[in-house]
Amino acid sequence: MSVKLLDKTRKISRLLHENKSDVVIFSDICNLLGKLLGANVMVISQRGKVLGIYESPDITSLQEMLAEKIGGKIDSELNERFLSILSTKENGDLAMLGFENVSDMGYTSIIIPVDFAGSRMGTTFIYRKGKAFSVDDIILSEYANTVIELEMMRSVYEENEEEKRRSEILLSALDSLSVSEKRAVGCVLKSLGGNKEGIIVASRIAAENGITRSTIVNAMQKLESAGVLSVRSKGMKGTYVSVENDAVYKLEFDR
Repeated sequence: MSVKLLDKTRKISRLLHENKSDVVIFSDICNLLGKLLGANVMVISQRGKVLGIYESPDITSLQEMLAEKIGGKIDSELNERFLSILSTKENGDLAMLGFENVSDMGYTSIIIPVDFAGSRMGTTFIYRKGKAFSVDDIILSEYANTVIELEMMRSVYEENEEEKRRSEILLSALDSLSVSEKRAVGCVLKSLGGNKEGIIVASRIAAENGITRSTIVNAMQKLESAGVLSVRSKGMKGTYVSVENDAVYKLEFDR
């Protein structure tokens, strides 16, 4: 390994070790890798969502089929082509990916699958103009991709843990409800029509479903205390209800 390559890999390692937040640093990795390679870099999820991006001021971005910002989605057919690449593909012709009018523009790329434990989680896409990627560039890119894989797996783990925590809180809250209060929750959710928020009229729901208004109020207060619902009086209009824990919609209630 050359001294320059070793120094570059250490910069990537330092970025990971110095990250003190719980936020996954895909864009930070893209930014550093892009500057080290003089290239544009994009990390894309398995579903085609842009998780991180760096656009070099010296390289014209390929707007066609690519999203321009984090959270956007790339062209679905392009994503399928990315997912069909099962190992690192370097210095390939971008026209083969479906980009038009690029054959004579001097673009070259590195495409690396983001895998973990046998599962495809996304793609790292790197491209630039005028200079083919060297062996050192490819090694550095694959090293950075390993960091991306670890960060993506950490993100998935944290999402799963958060979902588990929210489900446990919800089940605990439901255990505190009486049978009639659970039925009242079902009636409230039905009144919201599947939306995450809306205005309900407790007295109307009570009359339509043969339950008391106080039962509905008590049920909502308990779920609000558990962080499942957010409730706010709107005076004569009724009560504003916001569902803070989507998992409540996955449960069955006697309505």
